[in-house]
Amino acid sequence: MSPDPGSWTLRPMVPADVPAVHALERRLFPVDAWPLEMFTAELAQPVCWYWVAEQDGEIIGYAGLMCLRPVGDVQTIAVVPEHEGRGIGSALLRTLHAQARELGATEVLLEVRADNPRAQRLYRRFGYEQIHTRPRYYRDGADALIMRLDLTAPGAPHEPGAPTTPTKETP
Repeated sequence: MSPDPGSWTLRPMVPADVPAVHALERRLFPVDAWPLEMFTAELAQPVCWYWVAEQDGEIIGYAGLMCLRPVGDVQTIAVVPEHEGRGIGSALLRTLHAQARELGATEVLLEVRADNPRAQRLYRRFGYEQIHTRPRYYRDGADALIMRLDLTAPGAPHEPGAPTTPTKETP
């Protein structure tokens, strides 16, 4: 039986989420998984914003943005494979775009593995264009495609109704 597609929610990531997110990170990106401490450090940065997708108290996706105006940078985005195809990745990406706009960004950059066509299709659907390739960027030697979304371009995706960014408390 597949999960109910309408039963997940998005919320800001909190420090208590880090162990669960890290466990997913290790499962989803075994070669390139971030260390636990990196998530903790990212959450503590006033220029970083992270969100989780949750269903029945379980984290099933996560995403993060660093924003140094005028550039937003997607730090990470992931959805548990069993929950792919339910719009969770799109919702996370729309949330990051809304955040970037709210923080004054005019463009968003990201890196994606050259051997990940599913993610590339998602980004292209949102208007991202490949602007560069970083050869052998990942630990296993895979290339990274650098993609860019111009948030000011006519026709750039504007996500009305995307969650607004809550005030982030800094330590």
